[in-house]
Amino acid sequence: MAWNSSGTVAGLTAAAVAAVGFLGYRAQATVPRGLAGRPGASATPAPGAAKAPRDRRRPSALPGGSGTGERVVYSLDDDRVWLVGAGDRVESTFTVNPGNVDPAPGAYAVASRSKAVTGTDGVPVEHVVRFTSVDGVVVGFSAAAASAEPETGGGVKTGGIRETRADGETMWMFATIGQTVVVIR
Repeated sequence: MAWNSSGTVAGLTAAAVAAVGFLGYRAQATVPRGLAGRPGASATPAPGAAKAPRDRRRPSALPGGSGTGERVVYSLDDDRVWLVGAGDRVESTFTVNPGNVDPAPGAYAVASRSKAVTGTDGVPVEHVVRFTSVDGVVVGFSAAAASAEPETGGGVKTGGIRETRADGETMWMFATIGQTVVVIR
């Protein structure tokens, strides 16, 4: 029997489209009430969207209005991540150092992961967890594999949200493909 590569490609493409559709549905189903838009709307909030409520006495406490269920919560304004497990229990929280390209507030799903690659800034990174892209720039969490300075010039757009190596490993274990990532102000 002859091998039909076009049939295989069509089958794989159909499976990939179905998987992306399912992940999109799953992400939409877990969008926090304050971040949800009308059906079919983008995850981008209206200009001037309010910042999620914070506990002023405990700045590392999980912000209100950041969703429910297992999820990664990333605050653009606080440069902080919360890994939230079952029962809305914070399993870990840590600060991050974002690149110069930010995702819009909203809910996303982890789309891909890589154990080790080179970042757009030329730095070897590990435990890469990607969840969106902005104008062709991939956005995700990663940890620098070693203490190295970026090799590229300052004008390079980077979507890497850098963590320490220990935090990167914690993120890697928590944020598998399809895991919800909620971006808040």
